[in-house]
Amino acid sequence: MKSYKLNPGMIKDKTRKFSRSELMEMSTYKLRNICRKYKIIKAYQSFYDKKKLIDAILKYRGVEESYLIDKAKAEGFERMQEILNENLVTELKSLDKIKIPAKITIYKEVGINKEDMYKVIAENEIEESNALLVNGRNYLCGIFNLKKDKNNDNEYYLVANKENLRLGGLKNKNYSLLFFKKSYSEYLYKSYYADNKLPPMNLEYYKVAIIDFKIKNLEETKEVLCIDFGTSNTTAGAYLDNNYVSSPSNNDILNKKIRINDINFVKFPFITSKEERWIEMTPTIAYVLDCSNPKDIKFLFGHKAKYRMKKNDYTSNASVFQSIKRWVNTYQQKEEVYDELGNIAKITRGEIIKAYINHVIKTAEHQFKCKFKNIHISSPVKLKSQFITMFQEIIPEYNLEVKDLLDEGISVLYNTIAKQIEQRSFYDGEEYKALVIDCGGGTTDLSSCCFRIEEGDISYKVDIKTGFENGDTNFGGNNITYRIMQFMKIVFANYYQNDGAIIDIDKLIDIPSVDLFRYVDELGINNIYEILEERYSEVERIIPTRYKEYENKTSIEYQKVKNNFYFLWEIAENMKKEFFKKTNILRNKFDSTEFRDVDSDLHITSLNKWSISIYKDGFLETINQFPDVVFNIKEITKLIKADIYEIVRKFLEKFYESRELMDYSIIKLTGQSCKIDIFKEALKEFVPGRSIEFKQKQKDDENSLNLKLSCLRGVIKYMKSKKIGDIEVNIENEAPVIPYSISADIFTGREKVIIDTQERINQAKGNISKPISTEEIKFYLKSEEGILKKEYRYENDLSTYQPIMVEEIINEYQDKISQEDTDTIRNGAIKFFLFTDDNNWGFFVLPICRREEQLYVGEKKYFTFEDDLSNLDFFDGLK
Repeated sequence: MKSYKLNPGMIKDKTRKFSRSELMEMSTYKLRNICRKYKIIKAYQSFYDKKKLIDAILKYRGVEESYLIDKAKAEGFERMQEILNENLVTELKSLDKIKIPAKITIYKEVGINKEDMYKVIAENEIEESNALLVNGRNYLCGIFNLKKDKNNDNEYYLVANKENLRLGGLKNKNYSLLFFKKSYSEYLYKSYYADNKLPPMNLEYYKVAIIDFKIKNLEETKEVLCIDFGTSNTTAGAYLDNNYVSSPSNNDILNKKIRINDINFVKFPFITSKEERWIEMTPTIAYVLDCSNPKDIKFLFGHKAKYRMKKNDYTSNASVFQSIKRWVNTYQQKEEVYDELGNIAKITRGEIIKAYINHVIKTAEHQFKCKFKNIHISSPVKLKSQFITMFQEIIPEYNLEVKDLLDEGISVLYNTIAKQIEQRSFYDGEEYKALVIDCGGGTTDLSSCCFRIEEGDISYKVDIKTGFENGDTNFGGNNITYRIMQFMKIVFANYYQNDGAIIDIDKLIDIPSVDLFRYVDELGINNIYEILEERYSEVERIIPTRYKEYENKTSIEYQKVKNNFYFLWEIAENMKKEFFKKTNILRNKFDSTEFRDVDSDLHITSLNKWSISIYKDGFLETINQFPDVVFNIKEITKLIKADIYEIVRKFLEKFYESRELMDYSIIKLTGQSCKIDIFKEALKEFVPGRSIEFKQKQKDDENSLNLKLSCLRGVIKYMKSKKIGDIEVNIENEAPVIPYSISADIFTGREKVIIDTQERINQAKGNISKPISTEEIKFYLKSEEGILKKEYRYENDLSTYQPIMVEEIINEYQDKISQEDTDTIRNGAIKFFLFTDDNNWGFFVLPICRREEQLYVGEKKYFTFEDDLSNLDFFDGLK
């Protein structure tokens, strides 16, 4: 076992201080490391208790807890006004001690946050504190917080909760900001939140006049907010021209937070204990913060939700919902939710999705300083109708784009088409054929497209014919994360069980990496991972992660196992991102410090703590010491190579064998997972590399989002073209192919295929005959490989049948049921008709029987191909 030696000479930040909340998140091992690093010798030598270590660090390196009035409280504002009326006595001269922005504009509906970049430069005696906005009559107009800029000393940002502003109906608008030293600011905090009035105090304050203070209301814009609602991550944005509102926020324009006459992406807060920044993507996660009032449930979303989960060691009682996009067919289903205090409420899945989408919209409105009424939410092509229905029901207050709604595949293609027009890299009138492979967080889809660009007299004319070719609702980026997690769990279990021994990837996948593609073709994917899957099941007895099976055990055991899963999942996700950033990182390990000299190809993933619980002598023991295990890019590449090749092969083999693939001039890879080079390597088995559009310019985090943003960028460009009329687009959507077959048993015991695989959704139909005494019939949904995916049960109730004429059937079910079909129904028999249509990803069952020469029709029932968008849930507690 390798010991870790920290060199005091390597300490970069000798002024580093810690907050109690930050230390509470750390392991005892990490706390002792801090004591040793910063020479808190007594604690390091004497204390092993976590609380004593924290108290010792806080004594010498502690940061005072902030007393910021950041949450509104009833009557708190009035109490603060009393303090201003009774207590202010001494105005200190600010001179150049405090510098504030020349102009401040506040939008009453949203307040201001750090992203608005209203910077205050002040001496250290101010620190993070409360500031009061008053007018010339000392009337309190708002309560602000000074939030520290973590990158610059003596620099702060003004932040104000909209509930702590009262800016209407003022006759005196000579505004100033009152600043206070820390002790006085703390008094304001206690007075605001106290239930009883505090004794008066002589307050010293700095008063700084605001040269130009504006109060505005958000103006409604006609621009469309486009949202790419993803399984794992969500993005949003809009094209903002100089007329999107009558008076755009000049502060945001100057700070380059709004770019006029350009595409603008919504940025979401990414907050940890170490940093706060804003990025163009947010995880699709909802965390129930407070459900004490079922009519006003409060959530955390995105990175804030992930941070809260991590802070609670993934063992909080609060409900967490991930991959909520999967609920499109079950959004009316009820969920019982819990908060951290154990409060319980029942809400529909649709209400959770609504809260998440509203969060995205409100974030956009704050950033762009406008109100959106028009919304476009992209959807998978095969479920376009279902997504439209769901969003029209759950967010009726918005104008949802329906007529010109682009599915995810065509959005990506339109981005390519628009780029060709911008660069004039097309032949006028020539037809192009393209395939798009979109590998997202939870699903992968294959779409085809034929398009033609013509340069007309007054605009470009683009004709697009597109169709959904295939898809896998159970493969995406999460599958790759899970595969890495499986490998990690096996490696760590072997490490802890065998005194630091390292297991080699070749013992788990005993096929040379160069031969993996051929072995997948010959043996199938399951044979490749057979040993790995067996070992993964075996090590469950060493490092358990199936926390669902521990619900009948003690709460401590359950929490430890749940922490194991989420901890391993998080570090697997982090390592996947590091390895596939297109950098020179070839190896990765985990440690608690970033101050170690390392080789240039070795990346140290710095973690606040290490926390894995393993079985020892029948008890779960938590390990806090970091393991001396290094993962390298070669073994991770070999690990996921077969999985990626299998999904590419599944999509392209049919096109390759029919030689149809050679007709496609563009193969477009999109989705964040497609940045992995193995996708391109797998594609080369079927197509020449020159036709693969797979450009990566990932010099920084922003460019690494390009693949995720390509869908959103395409929608925004389409909406812009539709508005200004420079490109006329005609889109013809071909009906999707059904990747399933539907069958039922006949009386001999054999199965009859009623709807065959690869039929178009607008053409598939069939029927099966049964005796009139049949009380139920089962239908089987099978994959192209013949694997049973789902079983349906139709309960046949003859009492519900109604007499019907042949003409009525033919008129109502044109192209689905013919007169010949009904004429061949015998007396005493039922025909169960199965058919599909353009607007539903599923099938209908309609029974028609004949009794004494009269036709009767039974209840028409609808069955979805997939209850959820994906049937595979990685967070069900059984992985």
